[in-house]
Amino acid sequence: MSGTSEGPAPAADLDRSAVTDSDIDLAPRTEPPTYRSVFTAAPLAMAVVDREGLVVSANETLGTLLGTDPGALAGCPAADLVDLASDAGTWHAYREVLRGRQTRLRCTRRLKRTDGQSLWTQVTVAPLAGDTPGLLLSVADISARRELQARLRHLQMHDPVTRLPNRALFFERLTAALDAETGERGGTGRIGLCYLDLDGFKAINDTLGHRVGDRLLAAVAERLTRCAEEAGHTRAGAPLVARLGGDEFALLVTDSTGTDQLAELAESVLAALQAPFDLSGRRLSVTASVGVVERHTAGTTPTALMQAADTTLYWAKADGRARWTLFDPERNAHRMTRQALASTLRPAIERGEFALEYQPLVGMEDGRVRGVEALIRWNHPQFGVLAPNRFIALAEEDGSIVPLGRWILRTACRQARRWQLDHPDEPPIFVSVNVAVRQVWDSDLVADVARTLEETGLAPHLLQLELTESAVMGSAGRPLQALKALSDMGVHIAIDDFGTGYSNLAYLSRLPVSVLKLDGAFVRGFQYDGRDTERDAADDVASPADEVIVEAMVQLAHRLGLTVTAECVETSDQASRLRRIGCDTGQGWLYSRPVSPDRISELLGSSPGAGVQAAVGNP
Repeated sequence: MSGTSEGPAPAADLDRSAVTDSDIDLAPRTEPPTYRSVFTAAPLAMAVVDREGLVVSANETLGTLLGTDPGALAGCPAADLVDLASDAGTWHAYREVLRGRQTRLRCTRRLKRTDGQSLWTQVTVAPLAGDTPGLLLSVADISARRELQARLRHLQMHDPVTRLPNRALFFERLTAALDAETGERGGTGRIGLCYLDLDGFKAINDTLGHRVGDRLLAAVAERLTRCAEEAGHTRAGAPLVARLGGDEFALLVTDSTGTDQLAELAESVLAALQAPFDLSGRRLSVTASVGVVERHTAGTTPTALMQAADTTLYWAKADGRARWTLFDPERNAHRMTRQALASTLRPAIERGEFALEYQPLVGMEDGRVRGVEALIRWNHPQFGVLAPNRFIALAEEDGSIVPLGRWILRTACRQARRWQLDHPDEPPIFVSVNVAVRQVWDSDLVADVARTLEETGLAPHLLQLELTESAVMGSAGRPLQALKALSDMGVHIAIDDFGTGYSNLAYLSRLPVSVLKLDGAFVRGFQYDGRDTERDAADDVASPADEVIVEAMVQLAHRLGLTVTAECVETSDQASRLRRIGCDTGQGWLYSRPVSPDRISELLGSSPGAGVQAAVGNP
């Protein structure tokens, strides 16, 4: 008789008695014949063991259980019969019972009969009752119970639709793979995961029903399993395929050899799903997006690995679906930063972490400041000073652009009015404020502007609101009504970054727009004079076509009664060309970078003939 250990028995089994008061007391309390008859006929397999650990006698039930003659067991070491020496913990506990230092041992063992049949048993060793020397060894066949437990666990750990391991079993295997020491396993110390989601599966469920959807999931599971089996032919073992829920599947690669292995597996998965599925005469096509993560097991947790996989799967979806994407730490860091900014936007408004800087808008003919554009900055306690391109899009997504926009409007108008009062002898300058379309939809922008002008005392014509070309072109309904109401109020409306969006010039005649701001891409297109012989030809990026386009737009805008502002003016050559073709105002680093309100005050208080560059310079 031989046996294999299930592993160290739980401490509760080794240290405490598990036999209740109702257990059969086989100690010879009365006449030996009575004891012998009970011992022999008992349905429980038993043997009496002496203090040396040798079998004194065994009953018929034990002989039957082990497939041998009970008489032949006398003199045999009890530990050998039931495999008590296979692990150190059980062996130590057994020896403690033999020496009388421990009251009982109970453990589970898988034994093999002489006919080769295996069975699961529960082994109990305890002292004989009363003063009788020796121990009682009892062995109970629990194979049926173990089989039932195994079936129940299989049902609990497998998906009923695809018969694949479910989320619970997947995480159990994942945790075990990450917890195992590389040296103990003799593996690579790396782990890989392909996390996939079917594209458009919800539409199939909604249109064809869940029964068809379940059949499709089962068919997908079969193909994924074949991919894993084929991958296992060339590797140490096949990846674990699991259904994590819905239309999400995972292929777990333990002891991965690197990203090439995972990339190859992801490619095979996509290829396997390309062929249409034939489900009871119905042909369905489906694609999948796959997020791929591969890394060292050391320092990795199941949560971290799954978060990375989920993020990468999202990237694959966002990049166009029907593809696999590899986890990129740099891209993930950007996403985490973006997430951190989004979560703190609204509290930052309440904490007053935002400030405005102002960039002059300068008359092309005389170089005098006509107005300023208010540009918001976020003084973030962790990331430092952030420009608008880092957070405005986030504010538009979560709606915080509305309270933030109100704050910008009030602050800019209040500052413009203060400049007017501080410099009464100078012509007042206007302030230009950027407005997002969501501010028009999610708030009463007209009422906000009217209230702000009334509170600050700023004249309506000294406020200019900038909207992007794509937002203004095609405006209808509420946005168009709001723009007309603001224009009727006296507020100027400007189209920002003009020339890069719809460019529907004919539509301008029907919009309450008074200013076009040319996108800086056009200005950069004729940055250098073609007659500059000292310049390297490779550096000459002059574009005559851009100048022709800008001149045509300026002329058409003027015929429509609009003024034109050129953005990103960086050189005097650009300024002279823009002046020559009739551009009204310019904005850019040639005149000044965005500066604090105090620097604008210094500019307004300077000599009238000094010009912007002399008064402010290029900080």
